Amino acid sequence: MIDGVRRVLVGYSGGEEPNPTYQNIKDATESVLVEFDPSMITYEKILDEWSAQHYPYYPSGTQYRSAIFYNSEEQRAAAVEKVDEMKSKTDKTVYVDIEAVSAFYRAEEYHQDFLNKQRAASRG
Repeated sequence: MIDGVRRVLVGYSGGEEPNPTYQNIKDATESVLVEFDPSMITYEKILDEWSAQHYPYYPSGTQYRSAIFYNSEEQRAAAVEKVDEMKSKTDKTVYVDIEAVSAFYRAEEYHQDFLNKQRAASRG
């Protein structure tokens, strides 16, 4: 985990219908909640990490769309700046929605810490 990141949860955000699940996603988007210590890592650094690992160059439906959810005007401005930076580095269309956080619904347990679970399973 990145220094300053306290916890990462997989879940569903961005919809208006309550209680989405993987089997019934409704109008939500699969998402990640990142809890961090702002004295150790900035929101901008988290956006840098996200953009370095993300491929936002094709449109998707609601479930898999690319989105940044923000909690404050400062975070919104940082998200807009990051997406503008991504756009300036390519001729491709960048598909990233930027929205205020509404509700976050934690995903089922089998989705949490997925990569570590897969590594452990492959070691048998």
